[in-house]
Amino acid sequence: MSQGLRRTKTPRQEGEIGQPMGMLRLLTLSLLPCLLVAHGAEPASSQNDAAWLRSKGRQLFADSFEREESGNGLKGIGNGWESATADRVPQLKQADLDGGILKVNSASKEAGHAAHIHHDAGFRDGGAILKFRFPGLHRDESLQLGFVDRATPGIHAGHLCYARLEARNLHLMDWKTGVMNLDIRKRRQPYLDQRKPLPTDLEALLKTKQLSQPWKADQQWHELVLVCKADEMRLSLDGKLIASHRSEGYAHPNKRWFSFLIPSTVWIDEVSLWQVP
Repeated sequence: MSQGLRRTKTPRQEGEIGQPMGMLRLLTLSLLPCLLVAHGAEPASSQNDAAWLRSKGRQLFADSFEREESGNGLKGIGNGWESATADRVPQLKQADLDGGILKVNSASKEAGHAAHIHHDAGFRDGGAILKFRFPGLHRDESLQLGFVDRATPGIHAGHLCYARLEARNLHLMDWKTGVMNLDIRKRRQPYLDQRKPLPTDLEALLKTKQLSQPWKADQQWHELVLVCKADEMRLSLDGKLIASHRSEGYAHPNKRWFSFLIPSTVWIDEVSLWQVP
C-alpha cells in the first residue's frame, strides 16, 4: 500500500458492535465488496495470472532473443517469428536483436502499416507473459498485442482481440465481433469516410466491445501478462491485474497467432505462450 493510502487503526470502544451504529457499520463493511462489483468499481484483483498460466497451463513457446537476426525479411527474427510487414521495406531494419532484447523500430510511414510481428500460438484459453519497455525514442510510443486467426472468415485480416498500451490510456478490444467484423466494418466505414457520427445503435454496440481506462506509461521494464479465459480478456502488469473485459469475441476457439502491432519503438524480452486446458 502506498504511503498516501495508508490507513490508521483506531481503538474500538467497549460495546461498540453491540450498539445500533456499530451494527450498521459492520453490515456496511460486509456488503461493500458486493456494492463495488455492482457499480463496476471493483478494485484490481489479487489474482496472479502469470502463476495461473504456469501452474495450470502448458508452455507452447518461449524466447529470450539471445541471438542475432538473420536479416530484415519475413523470417529474419528467427525462432518461428514472422514480421509480416518487413518485406514491404526490406532496406529498413525494423527488428534488431541486441543484447538479448527485441528492439522494434517500425517504419510505419514507409511501409504504410505498423510493424506486425507474430508467432504461432493455437489455443482457446491461455495467454502470453513477456517483458516490455518504452525506450523513450519517440513521443508516440505504444504497444498493441493480442491474437489473430486468418483462417476464420468474416474478420478483416483475422484480427480477433488486442490490448493496447498508450502514453495515457490502455484498452482491451474485441475486434472479432467489433470493428474488424466485416459486416460491422462495411456499415461503419461510410460514416468514417464522411466524418459523420455513427448511428446510435452501432455506436452503442461498439462501446461494449472495448474497455478503456487511464494508464500512464514510463520508460521502465515491466512484466505484462495477457490472458483469454472463456469470454474474458485480462491484462496484468508487474503481478497486478490492471484491466479485465468480457465480450464474446475473446472466446474464439483458436488464437492461431500471437501478434504485436507496433507503430514506433518498443523493446521486448522473455516472451512465453501458454495454453490452459
